[in-house]
Amino acid sequence: MTGPAAPERVVVTGAGNGIGAALAEAFAAAGAAVVVNDLDADAAARTAARIGALAVPGDAAGRDGVADLIAAARAELGGIDVYCANAGVAPTGGPEAPEAHWTAAWEVNVMAHVRAAELLLPEWLERGAGRFVATVSAAGLLTMLGSAPYSVSKHAALSFAEWLSATYRHRGIRVHALCPQGVRTQLLAEAGELGQALMGAGALEPAQVAAETLRAIEQDRFLVLPHPEVAAFYAARAGDTDHWLDAMNRLQRKFVVEEER
Repeated sequence: MTGPAAPERVVVTGAGNGIGAALAEAFAAAGAAVVVNDLDADAAARTAARIGALAVPGDAAGRDGVADLIAAARAELGGIDVYCANAGVAPTGGPEAPEAHWTAAWEVNVMAHVRAAELLLPEWLERGAGRFVATVSAAGLLTMLGSAPYSVSKHAALSFAEWLSATYRHRGIRVHALCPQGVRTQLLAEAGELGQALMGAGALEPAQVAAETLRAIEQDRFLVLPHPEVAAFYAARAGDTDHWLDAMNRLQRKFVVEEER
């Protein structure tokens, strides 16, 4: 079963810039009617103005914010065919990271997807069609050195997307997990030396990631891998986990100087 080349009614969260803005632009260019969401109202308005879309700024993670966004999109578009849960946060640190940072990562990177699916599924199941695009990141397949909250929450986001697909694909619900590695966004710019070392060399433009996402939708592929090498890393992780962990730890030791104890 292949997906449509140009879904008709699309919502993109975190679309004020970066991957989200590129997704909104790509869907609009393909003929879709788009609703643009971002916590930054000015950024959402700029993206919407460029593509002739409706801007619905606000929180796309909290229960009320998700409900307001979906209600506004349905009122504007008459329904939702594709929901791109793209908004994300990437706090740094490990177990010592403030609990508020862990909570934010869980709310935005995971519960935003869960809450959107809860509201979207009844309508989609009734008509036997709907498409959920989760921006997961390669961190959800692998890990992200320097950010335990990001790694853990992105693994959970991938797991939820897999669960949705396994549970509802026979009822017309199509799910895609977008798992790019380095992308030239503000997130990469703020990733520091370790982030640049891991992702900088092969970083793609957001438009390239969006184009690959639309190809995956057309081909009905669950995993969207703008960096094809991530598939090999994922296979290596599963095939010889200890070897993969050793390699990741070498990167950790190379770029992170730990204090003598």
